[in-house]
Amino acid sequence: MPQFNNDPTLPKPSFPGSHMVIDDHYVFISGLTVADISNGQAVRGNVKEETQLVMHELKRMLQQEGGSLADVLRVDIHLADLKQINALDSIYAEFFEPGRYPARTCTESPHLCGGSAVEITLMATRQRD
Repeated sequence: MPQFNNDPTLPKPSFPGSHMVIDDHYVFISGLTVADISNGQAVRGNVKEETQLVMHELKRMLQQEGGSLADVLRVDIHLADLKQINALDSIYAEFFEPGRYPARTCTESPHLCGGSAVEITLMATRQRD
């Protein structure tokens, strides 16, 4: 039976959804932006800094479920400006072992939540006890 969880350190979603859905095999994390992170205000508009903050937060969320970024299978990224993909990639790549990158989609979405420049969603395998 899936678990529908909201992270108590993040604001409650303003949409009908959950921060994370966890089943026997996978962890799904909803799209996360710096607008969702309390300390993200200061970096809004800087793709590199936004990417770094969001990836650290996703890493923390996976760790609280006993996983890590090494368990990530798929990532969906939305950029307000696709021309910033190289800036995003320069930070994003640091979070994964070279040659072991998750499957990924990256699209341009000019109207991200709270005026953010980056939104990242992921799916990871679930580590079992």
